Amino acid sequence: MLAALGHPVRLEIVRKLASGEETFCGEVVPDLPRSSVTHHLKTLREGGVIRRRPQGRRLYLTLRRDDLELRFPGLLELVLGRGEGDHRAGCGRFSAVGTGCPSRPLDSESDEQPL
Repeated sequence: MLAALGHPVRLEIVRKLASGEETFCGEVVPDLPRSSVTHHLKTLREGGVIRRRPQGRRLYLTLRRDDLELRFPGLLELVLGRGEGDHRAGCGRFSAVGTGCPSRPLDSESDEQPL
């Protein structure tokens, strides 16, 4: 998941989806070639950061904010630059994140990947 958020284009996509509204994938980063957009969206989806919903010939994207907050409390706000105070102050609370949390299986009805 952190690798998915580690690229400037993918971070821009996450910031655009942070409003919570579904966005047509062609509107997320319209200035990039389609193949680049496809690559970045696939990386974010496989990293568990976004979900997509097909409707006709279009794909709509949303940020998996609730899932991310449940699994990594405060991390999304920190990545989006909305964390409180010095970013180093809260690092200790993230050290145990992910331990003891089983991965969710892939739901056969959707394309969501486990976090």
